[in-house]
Amino acid sequence: MIKKVLLILCVFEFIAVSFAADKPSNSKVVAYYFHGNYRCPTCRKLEQYSREAIESNFKNELILGKLAFAAVNIDEKGNEHFMKDYQLYTKSLVISLVKGDKEIKSKNLVKIWEYVSNKQEFYSYVTEEIKKFLKEL
Repeated sequence: MIKKVLLILCVFEFIAVSFAADKPSNSKVVAYYFHGNYRCPTCRKLEQYSREAIESNFKNELILGKLAFAAVNIDEKGNEHFMKDYQLYTKSLVISLVKGDKEIKSKNLVKIWEYVSNKQEFYSYVTEEIKKFLKEL
C-alpha cells in the first residue's frame, strides 16, 4: 500500500514539474542594435555581424522567445529616449535583461567597434556577452 501511495505521489510530482517547465517565462534578453538615418558601410557591418552572431549561435533561444534581436533607428520619432536611456553616443549594440515588464540591467557592447575588422572576434565577443545575460533568466 505504501509503495502505491509513493508511486502515485511520484507521478503527481512528475506531472507538476512538467507543467511548470512548460509555463512560459516573461523574462528575456533583448539585443538592440541602435543606428540613425545615416548608415556608413561600417555601421551596416556592425548590424550585420550582430544579427549573424545572434542568429547563428542562439537559434533555440530565439525560437523560444528567451532572446530577441531588434534594429532600432534612433532618428525615428518616438525612439529618441534610447539615447538618454542607454547614454548612446554612436551606433551601438545594447544587451538588455527584462523580467516581467521591467528592465533589470543592460550593457552597451562598446567593443564591437574594436572587433568590426575581425568577424570571429566580433562573434565571440557578442556571443559571450549574451550568454552571461541568458544565464540570469
